[in-house]
Amino acid sequence: MKKILLRLTLVMMFFLASPCALNSASPVAPPREGGVLPDFALTVPETVSSRQYLGLDDKGAFKIPDIDAEVVIIEIFSMY
Repeated sequence: MKKILLRLTLVMMFFLASPCALNSASPVAPPREGGVLPDFALTVPETVSSRQYLGLDDKGAFKIPDIDAEVVIIEIFSMY
């Protein structure tokens, strides 16, 4: 459980630190409650240890299902 929480924390920190990783050219409406998260890609972390921690290879981008974890929690913050 501790390992999963650490992974989720790393993912959240990476997600919040790289807002440019999302494709801002085509805005997508947020999913409805109980809906499906839109398909988007994030840039792969630069450090080898971060990539290994997430279970990612050395490609340029990854999607949430690529993370080697049983559960991934994504917290979305509204800045408006």
